[in-house]
Amino acid sequence: MSKDEISIIGKLVKDMYGTTIGNVLGTLTHIDGQIQTVGIDCGSEGLKQIQYEHLVLQGNVVIYIPGWRIDAQKILREKRLTLSRLKALMAIISENDAVQSDADIIQDTYKTKLMELDEAELKVRDELSIRLEELDSQEKIIKVMLFDAKVQFKSDEISDSVFETIQKHCNNLLERLSHERVEITNVQRRIEELSMKGVELTQPKKEMIQESAASYLDSSGNTLTKQEYVLPKPPAENSESSPQIYAEQSDSQEESSESNESDWMSRMEQNN
Repeated sequence: MSKDEISIIGKLVKDMYGTTIGNVLGTLTHIDGQIQTVGIDCGSEGLKQIQYEHLVLQGNVVIYIPGWRIDAQKILREKRLTLSRLKALMAIISENDAVQSDADIIQDTYKTKLMELDEAELKVRDELSIRLEELDSQEKIIKVMLFDAKVQFKSDEISDSVFETIQKHCNNLLERLSHERVEITNVQRRIEELSMKGVELTQPKKEMIQESAASYLDSSGNTLTKQEYVLPKPPAENSESSPQIYAEQSDSQEESSESNESDWMSRMEQNN
């Protein structure tokens, strides 16, 4: 076990938005000593086992990274790199037709990789949709509790200080749910943009279609022109505010798109 792996024992565990989950109780390891899962004491909720790769040590706090974010990050990184290489390959071919035969094998490899990523992407899309449904359900419960507290306050069942405490904690929860919802929708948008770019690179350009193949004569001798296939244009690039939690460095494009990320870490530190 490395020094970092040992040092997480007993540490406080929080999610990406500052909510306390529990304390690290211990670890389960493989025969080679590598940590497999981490046991977290969640109080009345009991012991939870979390995959070690879902945890990141930040100072005196261990941050839990949800599975949907890890899966989405992996898909976005691999698909962006594959599309970048495919685009570069097509540029080389357009500059020198003589390399077409040599490039065909590599091009087929990249297209196969895109197909594999598309299949994995479906799983990630489902994960994101399920999580959004969970957030909506939690939000409804919190709002009902807050409204009920207002009724109790108006009926003089609880004091002003108690109502303010309930309202404060409910609003904090709603804010955290809102931050996560924004991040998920941003990830969904980025996945969709890459899918559109994949279609653009793998489908034939309309200017490559010969006009002689786009028209024919009907039985009356009139010329009918087929409608040209127009490639969909990817949405304009928007800024986003998703939290940055990984220690690894992303490529420059990702760094630019995530330059305005949310201040979840500062909130977490304030709540520490």
